[in-house]
Amino acid sequence: MAYTGDRQGRTRRLLLERDTELAAVDALLTELRASPTGPVAPGTGGLLAFAGPAGLGKTTLLTEVRRKAVARGCTVLSARGGEHEQGVAFHVVRQLVQPVLATGTEKEHRRILGSWYDIVAPAVGLVAGNSNGSPDPQGVRDGLDWIATRFAVQHAPLVVVLDDAHWADAESLAWLTGFAPRVSELPMLLVVAYRSDELPADAAAFAKLAERDGSHPFSLIPFTPGAVSRIVRDTLGEEADEGFCRETWAVTGGNPFETVELAAKVADRGLKPQVVHVPELRELASAVKGSGLVDRLERLGTSAVRFAWSAAVLGGEASRSLAASVGGLGEAESADAVARLREARILAAPAPDAPDDDRLEFFHPLVATAVYRAIPSAFRVAMHGQAAAVVSGAGLGAATAARHLLEVHPESDPWAVRQLREAAREYLRAGAPEAARRCLARALREPPALDERADVLFELGCSALLTEPATTVNHLRAALDEPVLDPALREAIVYRLAQALGHSDRMAEAAETVAVAARGATDARTRLRMQAEQFMWNAFRADERDSPARSRRLARLADHLSGRGLAERYILGLRAWDAMVRGEPAATALHYAEEALGDGLKWTDDQWGFEVPVLVALTFMYCDQPGRAEELFNKGIAECEKKGWRGAHLSFGFTLLGYIRYRRGRLDEAETLVRGGLRIADRVGHQVPAQYFAIGILIEILLARGRTQDAHELATRYSYGDVVPSAVVYPDSQTVYSELLLALGMRREAEQQLARVGLRLEPRGIRNPAWCPWQLHLAQALDDPERALEFATEGLGRARRFGTPSAIGQALRAMASVVQGTRRVTLLAEAVEHLERSPSGYDLACALVDHGVALRRAGQPQEAAERLHRGLEGAVQCGADALATRAREELDAAGLWPLQLRTAATESLSAQERTVAEWAARGWSTTRIAEELGAQAPVVTRLLSDIYRKVGSDQAGLPGLIGRQAGERPTPGD
Repeated sequence: MAYTGDRQGRTRRLLLERDTELAAVDALLTELRASPTGPVAPGTGGLLAFAGPAGLGKTTLLTEVRRKAVARGCTVLSARGGEHEQGVAFHVVRQLVQPVLATGTEKEHRRILGSWYDIVAPAVGLVAGNSNGSPDPQGVRDGLDWIATRFAVQHAPLVVVLDDAHWADAESLAWLTGFAPRVSELPMLLVVAYRSDELPADAAAFAKLAERDGSHPFSLIPFTPGAVSRIVRDTLGEEADEGFCRETWAVTGGNPFETVELAAKVADRGLKPQVVHVPELRELASAVKGSGLVDRLERLGTSAVRFAWSAAVLGGEASRSLAASVGGLGEAESADAVARLREARILAAPAPDAPDDDRLEFFHPLVATAVYRAIPSAFRVAMHGQAAAVVSGAGLGAATAARHLLEVHPESDPWAVRQLREAAREYLRAGAPEAARRCLARALREPPALDERADVLFELGCSALLTEPATTVNHLRAALDEPVLDPALREAIVYRLAQALGHSDRMAEAAETVAVAARGATDARTRLRMQAEQFMWNAFRADERDSPARSRRLARLADHLSGRGLAERYILGLRAWDAMVRGEPAATALHYAEEALGDGLKWTDDQWGFEVPVLVALTFMYCDQPGRAEELFNKGIAECEKKGWRGAHLSFGFTLLGYIRYRRGRLDEAETLVRGGLRIADRVGHQVPAQYFAIGILIEILLARGRTQDAHELATRYSYGDVVPSAVVYPDSQTVYSELLLALGMRREAEQQLARVGLRLEPRGIRNPAWCPWQLHLAQALDDPERALEFATEGLGRARRFGTPSAIGQALRAMASVVQGTRRVTLLAEAVEHLERSPSGYDLACALVDHGVALRRAGQPQEAAERLHRGLEGAVQCGADALATRAREELDAAGLWPLQLRTAATESLSAQERTVAEWAARGWSTTRIAEELGAQAPVVTRLLSDIYRKVGSDQAGLPGLIGRQAGERPTPGD
């Protein structure tokens, strides 16, 4: 029986010595098609990897996988990495997706891709309408995740096969690395093959994916002498003697590809497979690979050589017509060359139904590599230049031409510069900034004309902003030094340079850069724009030397602005933020925030950034208008998602929206949002601002929920508190860490940290306890009552100056914690009064419980009961389990209603369920309970059903399980 071929057009024959691998394939396909009952239906998927050096039959195995999958009714998508296409962004992704989209119209494409169309269309090779946006790489990967998931479900069971993954482009490999862990949750089998010794250095994460359920990928090994003998006899006849077969194994090392090729060469030569012909066998073995293969090619004639070289240069886009054009061959010459190359097993045979000008494929990647490397260096460079022109003329796009231009020597060619710049724009629209950077760096070396050089430097700097901000700085500074520089371009360069410096944690340089530009600007609009940027970067600087002076200049400037144009509105927005953090009256901050908003501030404006819109939205939150802040954040998040910005921008959006929910007292929702923001921040990088924001807010939420140990573990995992960021973050990281220390009982350490916070913020004039309540926390950390009262009094005074009910209520509660007796009761009563007028649900619940405790100790049980009941209800609604437990314990200790539920069956109820049970025991209706919870009546009905099932009673029986009125305690035997 003959040996398997591994290319189209060759007869499928049996695989040898791959029983273990094929058994794994069969098992996974069976699992993929498994159904517990009834007819066969999609089951669960998985990941299967084959690894090994070149020529060991990985492609043959994948061919068999495809055959088996089709036979079982699976949908199969295939792709292959290309040695010369590694720099073509999303080359592998397009191979997988384009067959699905090939015959569709744009309308059908939009239906298939849904709301992700504009984000992922360029990446998969479609035109994204009139969109000029540039999604970030993570946004594109998220979109591809959605498409792959949807396709897997709609076309289940799905088998995705990727050959030569070691040559996959970086963008496709990054997506595959992120998506692969999800295939086990889908009716999808992912099968990859790669040369483990040729995986690029940045593919370490991909290599780890090859492990499945703790086992390593299948590492293919060479054939044994027995398998080689089988191949020789299948090809040359059973009369092949043992010595000849053994020598074939020795000269090929058991490599399947070389064995098959050598046997074919022996057959072509007409040698008898006998030991006497071993010398000729060894001679033929040298022609199977390397220089021998090149010699074989040269014997086919000049036209065949030129055609093979052209096909090797073209790589994945090679077709007969394109290769003929690159090689300068006519129709008859190219047809003859193709026939001879296929007969010599240099080109693979075509598929039976392939058109005459179908894509050409080499017999094996080893052959393609050998042919390409055999082209003389100078001639190869020239052929790449010709290929660039040919593929451009054929309408294959600038990115395809750029792949070849990257191999060409610089020649000051304006056409090459134009192609490379256009390719970079295509890559940026596809979310592949690194590929864009390579094209622009090559365009700069061409070099461009003098009047074009600044543009190329600017585009090069922008392309590297996300991946190499330090490199961006160098390019943009070089652009500013260009002698020919349009004023509008100069302004854009300065803005990007400041942004790159700011993102590199060099905010002082960012501020100085725009300050210099403002001083040198002759245009009033440009000067105002640069002043706005200067104020913003200084506001974010933790090391600003004279913040009060900057605040005074900002106030004077804002007083003369009416909000005409974005520059004026950005300055007004910065003035609003500055007024808030300095603790000016909230009405002042709100006035400027409203003026800044105008008809809206976009988060995704490429020319202005999202920082000021975020500050304006947060100003509303700190000024007790969280609803307005949420509205602005929801719009901003929607903008980011629509544009495909799913990195740091989206992380900030989710995190700070969670912060708003936290300050409203919706702790469960807040935790979910902030954890989502932290996951995105983790993908962006380590110790980046987005992480500091998310970690600090999450710690505050966990402390509010009483999960101090979880907060401590989070801080330890991220080394939070060890480093004070050089940029201003909120909530202030050192203050948050001090709160954690207080919760852990480390008062002295908290005191030291908070004292340093004061030394850092006071000189800057940042004195709003609503933004950073360091004085209030320090008062609670101090052992000295007089100093504690001094700090609390100062904090309360600042809160009263700011004037929001939440700030005043929080300060009153903090002050109450450092006094005793009737003064504490009075302060807490006032705190409750203020907080009842605020949106701060959690702070109100805390104040109510504190007030109830103080009243009970002052001998006022009825008043205490009312406060504790309300505090308990508020704590349950907020999700503050520890606070709810404290309220219950106080009620129970004082013999006040409601008591703990009294049966073992009620121990399984959550805090919320216990409170609902108590309300139901009072005789409250479902509607009233729903109003208290802020939920729909059907939700409450289901909740009550669960409660009755757990306690084995109904509403009528609940009073027997719970005290009926304040002061009632259970009697023995209850």
